[in-house]
Amino acid sequence: MFESVLVANRGEIAGRVIHTARAMGLKAIAVYSQADVDLPFVAEADEAVLIGPADPARSYLSVPAVMEAARRTNAQAVHPGDGYLAESAAFARAVADQGRVWIGPPPLVIARMGDKINSRNLMKEAGLPVAAGVWEPVPDVQTAVEEAERIGYPVMVKPAAGGGGLGMGAAHDEETLREAYETARAAAERLSGRGRAAGHDVLIERFVPGARHVEVQILGLADGAVVALGERDCSVQRRHQKIVEETPSPAVTPALRERMRAAAVRAGEAVGYRGAGTVECLVDPAAQDFTFLEMDTRLQAEHPVTEMVTGIDLVEQQFRVAAGEPVSFTGVTPRGHAVEFRVLAEDPQRFLPGSGEITMWEEPVGDGIRIDAGYAEGTTVTSHYDPLLAKLCVHGDDRAHALGRARAALDAFRIEGVATNLPFLRELLGRPEFADGTYDTGVVGRMRAPGAER
Repeated sequence: MFESVLVANRGEIAGRVIHTARAMGLKAIAVYSQADVDLPFVAEADEAVLIGPADPARSYLSVPAVMEAARRTNAQAVHPGDGYLAESAAFARAVADQGRVWIGPPPLVIARMGDKINSRNLMKEAGLPVAAGVWEPVPDVQTAVEEAERIGYPVMVKPAAGGGGLGMGAAHDEETLREAYETARAAAERLSGRGRAAGHDVLIERFVPGARHVEVQILGLADGAVVALGERDCSVQRRHQKIVEETPSPAVTPALRERMRAAAVRAGEAVGYRGAGTVECLVDPAAQDFTFLEMDTRLQAEHPVTEMVTGIDLVEQQFRVAAGEPVSFTGVTPRGHAVEFRVLAEDPQRFLPGSGEITMWEEPVGDGIRIDAGYAEGTTVTSHYDPLLAKLCVHGDDRAHALGRARAALDAFRIEGVATNLPFLRELLGRPEFADGTYDTGVVGRMRAPGAER
């Protein structure tokens, strides 16, 4: 096992990785921008290095800046967290080229699975069910029209690279398809930095109304084996970005769960996966069937719910796999139900991000409650970064028990100085379709549609 690890991220995920590193007796090294100097993760680390200004492109996204920090601190390993450079094959290669341990899958795996079209093709070859769609990038809008007619409306249009729902849009006819294609093409250009040539990197596949977004957590072990640690339902989304996640999924039957777990293991084995990763799927609850969407080659923001039901520290297992050691668990026996709520600095009605100094921060406490926080009272939320303030995670004996604890925890969470989505999360818990587990990816849209029930 290496003795020191540099965490190439910020906020709550940096604090999360630092916590496990220190618990394992490893030296935890943080990097931070000028805007983040007062955030908790900086103080929690054993050593912290300023790597640049607030602009992420000149700090957290700068490979030279991060690698210089690793050199200066003689960090033996690098953990990328769950964003920024976490799915950068170039960054993974840079870490390895300096003789440091990369805590993640091999760079080639990151590159192969980072392209959604390429990953669709690979997973089809591996025998996974894949939605009807294109097998090559769509080069222009006229080809997009022809492919959509072949696939059949409605369709989903998105950049072949990137994540977080950027540039994605559903199209129900030719007019909306043309609009969605231009949005995806523009996003592909921004994501790649390659200009209009990247406009070809657009994917079109069938859109399933009323579907659930369900993902399976996998762990590729040092000996080459792949294990599945259960599924998470991520269907509560706004602008294709997740807000609430839970495990197990209330939409998945035991039989479908076993099929999805087996498919996720097969996906990991097909690409020689190592470390923590996620196989994302679209589930049709009515048909009790699923199709592959994409693979995230990193730790997911929603990993705490898997940890709560399995008792397995995923960051610890990432460290062990990267060091070539066996994992510290012998089996996977999920217990109870867990739900994660992303607490965001944003207007709870329009979901517009906000900023400002946090003048009050009071966290709920009690059995089954876990808070992964990136901020504290007296710290400042800026417009430079994702508006995630904290993740409120609750665990109960079953779903009803977990939701009861969640209501009490959300009512007890107090943040002042910046607007947050806490009122929305409380509203969601009172929504009948969420309470009974029958919601789908359209639940937030229905809550915020003109005239929708408040």
